[in-house]
Amino acid sequence: MKVSHRFKPDSAVFDDDHLVSCAGLVPVMTLAEQTGLIELLDSRIHIAEPRIPSGSANPAPKLATVIAGMCAGADSIDDLDVVRSGGMKTLFDGVYAPSTIGTLLREFTFGHARQLDSVLGEHLGALCERVDLLTGADQLVFIDIDSLLRPVYGHAKQGASYGHTKIAGKQVLRKGLSPLVTTISTADSAPVIAGIRLRAGRAGSGKGAGRMIAQAISTARAAGATGPILVRGDSAYGTRAVIGACVRHNAQFSLVMTRNTAVQRAIAAIDETAWTPVNYPGAVRDPDTGALISDAEVAETSYTAFAGRPEQITARLIVRRVKDANHLDALFPVWRHHPFLTNTDLPTAEADITHRRHAIIETVFADLIDGPLAHMPSGRFGANSAWILCAAIAHNLLRAVGTLAGGTHGAARGSTLRRRIVNVPARLTRPQRRPVLRLPTHWPWTQPWLALWRNTIGVSPPQSATT
Repeated sequence: MKVSHRFKPDSAVFDDDHLVSCAGLVPVMTLAEQTGLIELLDSRIHIAEPRIPSGSANPAPKLATVIAGMCAGADSIDDLDVVRSGGMKTLFDGVYAPSTIGTLLREFTFGHARQLDSVLGEHLGALCERVDLLTGADQLVFIDIDSLLRPVYGHAKQGASYGHTKIAGKQVLRKGLSPLVTTISTADSAPVIAGIRLRAGRAGSGKGAGRMIAQAISTARAAGATGPILVRGDSAYGTRAVIGACVRHNAQFSLVMTRNTAVQRAIAAIDETAWTPVNYPGAVRDPDTGALISDAEVAETSYTAFAGRPEQITARLIVRRVKDANHLDALFPVWRHHPFLTNTDLPTAEADITHRRHAIIETVFADLIDGPLAHMPSGRFGANSAWILCAAIAHNLLRAVGTLAGGTHGAARGSTLRRRIVNVPARLTRPQRRPVLRLPTHWPWTQPWLALWRNTIGVSPPQSATT
């Protein structure tokens, strides 16, 4: 492909007041209004004693501008200016400048972030009522919990400190902030964010996990989860707080246990004949013998966790073992063991496969890092707390948008939805005083875009996507 015209230096002019670059924000923000996002922000967010008197004015439209900008790809406060270009201010009311939004975000404290956290949970419930986000929620629902470390580089970032993270399989110390995230998903639906809380970089991965799990279970029930709930997590969350929260809220758990001497004794007591191979979905087979090219085996035993404490609980200890790659030529096999505690009644191999699907939460992290969490935009901890909560609301909103668009968009990444659905250029026209968006001909994703439009614009839109 090559340029077909001879342009002059003055041939490009930014002067069209009717051209918009993010026409997909019209159905996106229509869906936000239909699910009561603006009303929730208006009723829940209240800053009683702002440092700057005008800083706390009109928080609902300002935060809605943040969420709209994130849906369009903004990953910093300055990037929010994308929703003010061309005809965007004609398409939308209550669009605020980045400087005004930054002033509001800097007014946030921990308590105000908790107010916005309640908006996240309630809005997720409203989205699930409007859109079938959690297909199969009457059968089995998964809640996954994990943390990530977002690096920062400024010297004045509040809360920034050195924490452990893994890069290329190696543990390193890195300066940053550490959000703790819980997600809700089913076997047939992509994960949505139930809760997200910003912490200092040096915070332990499991800090506050018990409260987050309790809140996530309540959010899942409010979102329509009538079936069993299974909580999954790695070794940082196999704690008394997390397991206790699961038991109190009648949820099942599948949590990795820290390798202590009691767990080691339980693993050593497993009979050698109890180990069985695991047939993972998509596993590779030897073309000659048909055997699995995998040495993973599983077995289980009974184990009492936190023995001698009021929170002690007896459940199934399922252990996965694989040959140590550092000792493949040893005379006798050298095994690496990966135990997790669960109270489900699934068969041993199926329980292991189900537990390993906890890694689905990494897809949410990838979405956030490739979007709003590419940066922690402010030097104030409260502002960054509000920013990540707006990012979670935007993530859930885009997930609902993809579901309404139909097809593979229900599980598409946020960057895909922004490229195909949101960031579509259009010209705003008014034939016979009727607003019409003129979009590009031969747009490759015209049908999903129109499906979203029909499912949001108009009275009593249908619950499922139409094609």
